[in-house]
Amino acid sequence: MEDRPPTTHEGKRVALELSGLEKSFGNHRALDGASLSVSAGECVAIVGESGSGKTTMLRSINRLVELDAGSIVINGRSIGNEDPTHLRRSLGYVPQDGGLMPHWRVLRNVALVPWLCAMPDADSRARNALRTVGFDPSEVDDRWPHELSGGQRQRVAMARALAAGQACLLLDEPFGALDAITRSELQRTFQEIRKQSGFTAILVTHDLREAVSLGDRVAVMYRGRIEQVASPDELRSNPATPYVAKLLAYADMVKQ
Repeated sequence: MEDRPPTTHEGKRVALELSGLEKSFGNHRALDGASLSVSAGECVAIVGESGSGKTTMLRSINRLVELDAGSIVINGRSIGNEDPTHLRRSLGYVPQDGGLMPHWRVLRNVALVPWLCAMPDADSRARNALRTVGFDPSEVDDRWPHELSGGQRQRVAMARALAAGQACLLLDEPFGALDAITRSELQRTFQEIRKQSGFTAILVTHDLREAVSLGDRVAVMYRGRIEQVASPDELRSNPATPYVAKLLAYADMVKQ
């Protein structure tokens, strides 16, 4: 365990370090030596086709998937030394379907992690988080999840991920099941929240345009490996592998 988190060559603090991640499910190798470094306050968008390993990698960070080999260090501490339950409560997590408890009203859903962490102001934190994602708490806190639209449920899921003041958010295709207009609105909300809160984010998506729009850097995955990690401009200008070039061409995003 390190005394302090490492820094990048640019002097930025490294919030998350993934090194040589390996994971197989039967004969399928989901992760094949994947490595990634994420700076504090940065959003890295992980993009790749189905089966590329992006969700497996994301879920290994909060130990919903246990690795066969490799290491993950968050703020200088190896997650292998952390209690999995405590680790998950320290990270915000937004799955594609939102993952709200259907038998709990909105306020209780959002207050879940502060309550589990024995924070005395759990409801207050939940209401502040709802305001952060654009809700008037008095209009939604007593509603059931099934009474909300898909976009509203995802906003509530983002509020829950922020309510305990988590410094790192893991988002697994959070906008993928939404219609185009709602998806665009929530993407803007996500960008605004990041500007306000400055949290570190790992965003998984199959949509390269979304990755380029929301990520400070984009990590392209293919067959369990990371093909390239680069800023959106660098990715478009200098694809590092034939697969990255093909992905850009399919999305009609090759920079001229």
